[in-house]
Amino acid sequence: MTVAPQLVVHRDKELMAQAAAARLITKIVDAQAARGSASVVLTGGRNGNGLLAALSSAPARDAVDWSRLDLWWGDERFLPEGDPERNYTQARAALLDSVPLDPARVHPMPASDGTFAKGADGDGADAAAEAYAAELAAAAGPEDHGPVPTFDVLMLGVGPDTHVASLFPESPAVRETDRAVVGVHGAPKPPPTRVSLTLPAIRSAREVWLLAAGEDKAKAAAIALSGAGEVQAPAAGAYGRARTLWLLDAAAASQLPRDLYPPASP
Repeated sequence: MTVAPQLVVHRDKELMAQAAAARLITKIVDAQAARGSASVVLTGGRNGNGLLAALSSAPARDAVDWSRLDLWWGDERFLPEGDPERNYTQARAALLDSVPLDPARVHPMPASDGTFAKGADGDGADAAAEAYAAELAAAAGPEDHGPVPTFDVLMLGVGPDTHVASLFPESPAVRETDRAVVGVHGAPKPPPTRVSLTLPAIRSAREVWLLAAGEDKAKAAAIALSGAGEVQAPAAGAYGRARTLWLLDAAAASQLPRDLYPPASP
C-alpha cells in the first residue's frame, strides 16, 4: 500500500531550501543516533544545489557526524570527471568540500572518461550503470531485502515535464522494473546521455523528498499529485516506504487542487 504524500509549502525558494536543510540535518542526526550511520541520496539541479548550499551555511550542520554519512546520487550526467555540469561537481562546490566526509562513503556515479568510457553501447553509460548497481548491491545488507540499501532520505528535483532523476515521461528508463540503475540515451534535455536510478530503486528509500520551486514547476506538481500514471508523469511514481514528502514554494504549489494544498504551511 502506497503511503499518501505529505505536502509542505513555503513562501519562497530560499525559505524552502533553508527549511529542507534543517529537516535533513534532523533526519540524519536521528538516523545516526538510531543505527550508527545514515544514508542519503542527493539530487542536482537548482533546488537540490540550493538545499546543499543552505545546509552548508546552516548553524546546525555540525550536529551531523559527517564521517558516518553515506552519500549516493539519484542520477548523473554522463560527462567527464570534474565537468561543471556533473551533479557531483556541483555538490562538491555547494557542500561536500566543506565538510569532513569519509571519502570511502561518498559514492558518485561514474564519469564518462573513467573505466566505462567505451562500453559495448558505444558511450559506456550502460556499463557505468551496471557498475553503480553493483556498488549499491555490495552496500545492501540482508535487512534491505533487495539490490540497494534502504536509504534514509532520497531527494529528487521535479522537472517541468514531471521527470525525476533522469527518468523522463514515456522513456524506456521510466518503464524499467528489473534493474536498479540504467543508462539513459537520447534524453530530451542536454546532455542526452545519463545514468539514473530506476523507480524500484527510488522506492527502496525510507523517505522520498520531492523538491519543486518556481512557477515553471507548478503544472508538473499539479499533474504528479493528481493521480497521473508514473510512465506519463515519473514524479507520480516516486515514493518512499515510510514517507513521501513534497517540499514546494508557493509558486510551484500555485496550480495544486485546493484539496491537496496544506492549509497550515508556512
